[in-house]
Amino acid sequence: MNRFAFHSTDLAIKTIYEMARTRVNLHDQENIPDGSIVFAANHFTRIETLFLPFHLHKITGVPVWSLADASLFKGFVGKYISKAGAVSTRDPDRDKVMVKSLLTGEANWVIFPEGRMVKNKKIFENGEFIIHADQGKHRPHTGAATLGLRTEFYRERLRLLKERDPQEFKRLLGLFEVEEEAVRFDRPSSIVPINITYYPMRARESIISKITGKLVEKPSERTLEELMTEGSMLLDGVDVDVRFGKPIKVRPYLKSPVVEWDISSMEHIDFDDPINSRDILREASCTLMQDYMSRIYGMTLINHDHIFSSLIMQHESDYIDPEDLKSRAFVMAHWLKKQETFYVHSSLQEPQSHLLTDDRYDKFSNILKLAEEKGIVRLDEDGMIVRNAELLCNEGDFHSLRIQNPLMVMANEVEPLTEFVAQLRLIGKERSEQIARRISGFLLHRSIRNFEKDYLHYAIEGESKSLAIGQPYLLNGDERRIGVLLIHGYMATPEEVKELALYLQKQGYWVYAPRLRGHGTAPEDLAERSWMDWVVSVEEGYAVVKTMCDTLFLGGFSTGAGLSLDLATRVQNQPKVKGVFAVAPPMKLQDYSTRFVPAVDTWNALMKRFRIESIRKEFVENSPENPHINYTRNPISGVREIDRLMDQLAPKLEQISIPALVIQSAQDPVVNPKGSRKIFNLISSEEKEYRLFNFKRHGILLHKGSERVHRAVGEFIKDHVE
Repeated sequence: MNRFAFHSTDLAIKTIYEMARTRVNLHDQENIPDGSIVFAANHFTRIETLFLPFHLHKITGVPVWSLADASLFKGFVGKYISKAGAVSTRDPDRDKVMVKSLLTGEANWVIFPEGRMVKNKKIFENGEFIIHADQGKHRPHTGAATLGLRTEFYRERLRLLKERDPQEFKRLLGLFEVEEEAVRFDRPSSIVPINITYYPMRARESIISKITGKLVEKPSERTLEELMTEGSMLLDGVDVDVRFGKPIKVRPYLKSPVVEWDISSMEHIDFDDPINSRDILREASCTLMQDYMSRIYGMTLINHDHIFSSLIMQHESDYIDPEDLKSRAFVMAHWLKKQETFYVHSSLQEPQSHLLTDDRYDKFSNILKLAEEKGIVRLDEDGMIVRNAELLCNEGDFHSLRIQNPLMVMANEVEPLTEFVAQLRLIGKERSEQIARRISGFLLHRSIRNFEKDYLHYAIEGESKSLAIGQPYLLNGDERRIGVLLIHGYMATPEEVKELALYLQKQGYWVYAPRLRGHGTAPEDLAERSWMDWVVSVEEGYAVVKTMCDTLFLGGFSTGAGLSLDLATRVQNQPKVKGVFAVAPPMKLQDYSTRFVPAVDTWNALMKRFRIESIRKEFVENSPENPHINYTRNPISGVREIDRLMDQLAPKLEQISIPALVIQSAQDPVVNPKGSRKIFNLISSEEKEYRLFNFKRHGILLHKGSERVHRAVGEFIKDHVE
């Protein structure tokens, strides 16, 4: 092999890699051992044949060579890739070259056990690894195992012959065309399984396929499919997660007495000579193959596409409620978080409340759009998903399935994860009512667990309020199942809205008051939270009420009012949501010192970066109207998060079209009435009302006269209950 050609190819690949938008994420590199390594990886696109050797060389510092299809070894390209480290699958000296490079440490190898690309990802059938390829079904190849076994066989044989039979030792060196000092007896052979998972996987016409269509006369459908699938991955951006499994040591597989006899034999044994242990080694290679195949596919990185595709594919009805489907995906994601045997995409490790509200990250809408584009499903006039059962189950052509039926490809990929698939089927068969109960029970339990955990970590003796003050609570209503999500304000707790909650309960309404993360514990907790943490708390609260009630109203006080309006912009189209009320929403704060918050916040961040603690100002004193509830220290960063919340909300207010009520105190010392009036004017609802009360305080849900505000909220809900 020509090292200059190899390194120049490495440079070319690096240039392509930097130009592409593909994000290659490497995991568990520490599993790569020293020594001679055969990397065994799954094979879905040509992308990995370019990027995988590049990254492996970067990690190990050792060139990584690979087998290539014989059709590539033609003309200039064939000569170049041959010098750069590729060996033709039809090269008669292929195996000898590979063993030699591992014996000397000249290079490591990457082998794809499936053989060619498995475009349909169908590699599992009836509990066994069976590759479904265009040539038909076949078992995974044992090439990686055989290479590792043969390398260790000759490494051990050379070690023994060096002492016992120097003449045969030299003859064997000549067979491999190596010098004595080149053989590395200190580099045992290992097989390292690698899983490569792509997310999201989308195939569409790209600039690459367009250019090819113009430059190449009548390109084959296979060529266009590969360019569409892999070109869009390169140009649109895709996560390519590469995970390295625990290494499999090869030497223990040679412990058979018959194998040891052949290793130590004084007879001449040439490279392809039949030996007594041939059948035993063949059996060992099959065992090794099953081992690394299980490890390769056991590391598949589960993502949202896997969950949604599998749920749609296995659904017992051709009519699917989208909200029900997202709820089942949420339950599945929750189950995954409790498991330790699976690897999940980073997007599944985050809170999944968005699946129960507006799907703000488009995890569901993207897969639904893809399925619609392919004709696999359609939406009827009622918004139900209607499956095209015939097309959905059609395996189609091997080379076009990635384009024609990507949902089947995604579902196929996780089939080897039998426990995961079994759980998906169980969740898919549960009644909708049971799914709803599971979600509400889980979220209620988690809200209490998170609060107790945060309180234990942050609470300050003599400053923090009691646990009872910060607890979220659910107040049961009557059989009408009318629910109210009630959100407290900044530096407060659910206790702040308790009087209003009790009033609404007396009217027969169910009321749930969640705790916003960072509240009810200590200011230091709040200082570490962002407004998105509060959004997640609100979304989870909304999901609780939604699973319990048929009619919903959203509302809150101060910052909680802003959060309720933010939620309304995202869930108002759901039929259960009938209105939103906002008490003292903080578009504009009265406190003059808040104008300096952005500058102080930036200053604090700068001081933290340079580790200058003495002149940082993270908190300001707070004189609350309700000292039994509110913090007495206000984190500067928290006020900045209110600004961020309201800044992103302002342009969305005009989207609100459901009935709305805005309530404000004319003499509010914290929230400027002009700001709440501006919020009211921006709301597009035909049915909206602005109520102004003449209190000289901010907290108008508590203390004297608050019952008037309670009645205003109650009347608003009553007027808009169908």
